[in-house]
Parts: sequence; C-alpha cells; structure tokens
Amino acid sequence: MPQTTTSGRAPLGVRQPQDLNAIVFEHVSLAFDDHVVLRDLSFAVPKGEMRLLFGASGAGKSVILKLTLGLLRPDEGAILVNGMRVDQMPELELLQMRADIGMVFQENALFDSLTVAQNVAFRLTEERDLTDQQIDARVDEVLGFVGLRDFADRMPASLSGGQRRRVGIARAMASKPQLLLFDDPITGLDPLIATTIDHEIVKLRDLEDVTTFVVTHQIRDAFYIAEHRAIQTDGTVEVIKEDAAKVNGVAFMVLHEGAIIFQGNASELLAAKDAYLVEYLYQTLPPW
Repeated sequence: MPQTTTSGRAPLGVRQPQDLNAIVFEHVSLAFDDHVVLRDLSFAVPKGEMRLLFGASGAGKSVILKLTLGLLRPDEGAILVNGMRVDQMPELELLQMRADIGMVFQENALFDSLTVAQNVAFRLTEERDLTDQQIDARVDEVLGFVGLRDFADRMPASLSGGQRRRVGIARAMASKPQLLLFDDPITGLDPLIATTIDHEIVKLRDLEDVTTFVVTHQIRDAFYIAEHRAIQTDGTVEVIKEDAAKVNGVAFMVLHEGAIIFQGNASELLAAKDAYLVEYLYQTLPPW
C-alpha cells in the first residue's frame, strides 16, 4: 500500500506508484505580505492529459508554475509532482525532480552566445549521462520535430520570435520529460506565427504522450489547441480540426481571486453562466 501521512497526503520525497496525477495542489494558499494570491486552491492534472489555465493578468498563473517547480513555497497546503511532495523538498531533491520537467518560458531564455543546437543540447550535456553521438542524435530529432533542423548552426539573434519560441520547445522536450510546463507561450507573437506554436503544443500532446500544463491568457489559442489533433501517417504529421469533445484529456481551468472557478471542456466553458466568466470571455468568443 502506498505510504501516506496521517492527513492522507504523500510524505516528503515518497513516490506514489499508483498515483495517476502528474500535478496535485491540495488546499494551497499563498500571500505576499498583505496581497493574497492563492486561496485554498485545489486541483489535479492527470498524467498524460492537458490542462489549459487562464485568467486575468496578475491572477497568479505564473505563481502556480513556480510553486510546481518548487521555486516558491506555499504558506499552507501540499503540492505533489509525479507523486512526490515538493512543497517541503530539500533543494537537492528539487533539482532531481526538475530534471523530469520541461519548461517553456515566455521570454524563451535562450543563451545568445550558443547556437540553436547548443541551446537544445545544453540540458542533455548538463544532466544526462549521454555520449556526444547520442546528444547530437537527440538534438537532430527534436529540431526536426519543431521544423528547425536546418537552423541548427544559427545563432538565436538571427531567428524570428516564433522560431526562438520553437527552439525553446525543442530544448524543453530534449530530455524526454514526463511533464511539460508552458508559461504564456503565445504572448508577443502575431496570429500566424502563434498558430505554428499551437501546432507544436498539439503535436507534443498527441504524439509524444507527455502531460502538458499550459498557462496563458490567449483564449483564441487555448481553444485552437483544444479543437485540433495531430495525426501521423507514414512519417508525415498533420494537425487537423476536430470536435473538441473528441480530443480526449483536454480541459480548461480558469483562475480568479485565488481559486479555480471553472474546470471543464470547451463547450462547457462557452455555456458557463457565471458572471465573471461571461464578462471574461465576451470579447474573445468564437468565431475569431
């Protein structure tokens, strides 16, 4: 039987082999001085599924990512990632835990002095016991996945905003993490380029079988991701429009005043009668 504390929560550093959730927040609260960011927040992201979290600027979306990575600690509550408690985990164990998480930053966070290939290989070189040949093969594989194989020797400064974002995605997935976190991956991109990033996120979800947690305030792109599916036939990948009800394992979450006030599929979100949701969605309802 999996070990638990008297509260029913997993104790520090203990992996729960039967746990089906990649991320669990249990009654999490956090405040910065007098500013309350999260209030008794509870939610779960099942393994192999996708959650799209959005809310107004300053609602605390990025704070949730930092808590998940152990970069912040909550005032109250418990946080589990891949079955392990992270809210009280020592720094060394946090470093080990993060090795199985890929993070795509809003600002890309690429090293300007390294080539595209070197940026993608950086984590593999630092954290994985691989030969140079194995690293080169994996870099080539993930750059091919995001359509940038021919850009391996380019410097980040020579790339467009969308290309840099795709390099960030390639770097995040290079070590084959079980969990991928996206912090507003579409912000600052024009709609056509943003769609290419949407496609990469869909491909990761459907073809790489990773748990995906996307934080965004771009509602159009969230719906696009939820209503498209990636299929691979004879080595060719295609992203097709699909009824959102047929895209399994995808749900929206809305954060407001420190709590999740909605969780459900696209149709349920559009049909919601909550006054805040109606106002929040009003300017961005489809058709776009």
